Amino acid sequence: MIRFIAVIDSKQGLADDNGIPWQGLLPTDIAFFRSKSIHGNLMMGYGWYVEQKKPLPERKNLVATTKTEPLRPGFEAVHDARAYLQNAKEDIWVGGGALLFASTLDLANVLYITQLKDQDWHCTKFFPPYKDKFQMVSESEPITESGITYTFQVWKPKK
Repeated sequence: MIRFIAVIDSKQGLADDNGIPWQGLLPTDIAFFRSKSIHGNLMMGYGWYVEQKKPLPERKNLVATTKTEPLRPGFEAVHDARAYLQNAKEDIWVGGGALLFASTLDLANVLYITQLKDQDWHCTKFFPPYKDKFQMVSESEPITESGITYTFQVWKPKK
């Protein structure tokens, strides 16, 4: 099973050139991400890898990259993310960034979207269009933290 997990603003923004604008402001979302991906296989793009000081604990940290230099200990390079996901025997969580999401969206079995409500964070990196190919199957009650209101949504491919 290929599961995507992302936080997006009202314009499907994921991040700007300095990173994730709401980083550290949504503790319930951080706990949600951890609870979903713990003890699993997590694929991240190279940009996210660079931002990480160390591997996320209790997960296999896969890095989608075309670079050939060795990664830091605890990270495993994946040089063809599409092929890896297509041939995966185990469940994989895909956590972004934008290029990884865009290049593999058609392989997703489910999307876990944390939707920031009514806020444009002026992002420069975006989650790919998905609403034409996926349908929302559940949405949590709104949660407000640090003045930010959001919901947890689950989307599955349309039949």
